[in-house]
Amino acid sequence: MTTIDRYKIEAEQDWRGWIDKIPAIKFDAGWKVQVIPPFSGALARFRVTEGDKTASVYLDGYEEIGCFGEPYWEVYPVGDDVGRCAMADTDELLSLIRQSIAP
Repeated sequence: MTTIDRYKIEAEQDWRGWIDKIPAIKFDAGWKVQVIPPFSGALARFRVTEGDKTASVYLDGYEEIGCFGEPYWEVYPVGDDVGRCAMADTDELLSLIRQSIAP
């Protein structure tokens, strides 16, 4: 991939426009947050670790990975499945992460 190809993707997906749309998240004390590249169609990705538990989180802004009806966060694992919530619902996002990394 060339730099021009990357700029085309950034423009097509309006990455700069998302800066003001993605909400700030106040993570719990003690969590280690690792920002990772947005692979497989995700707009953003990160992992949260506490102790020996890790939650994987991504933001799907265009429903390229799953269906939700609007931009959403997905957290894995939550129980034996995944958890999803609306992008703006950071309280629910934090709840899903807590469930994922609970001892």
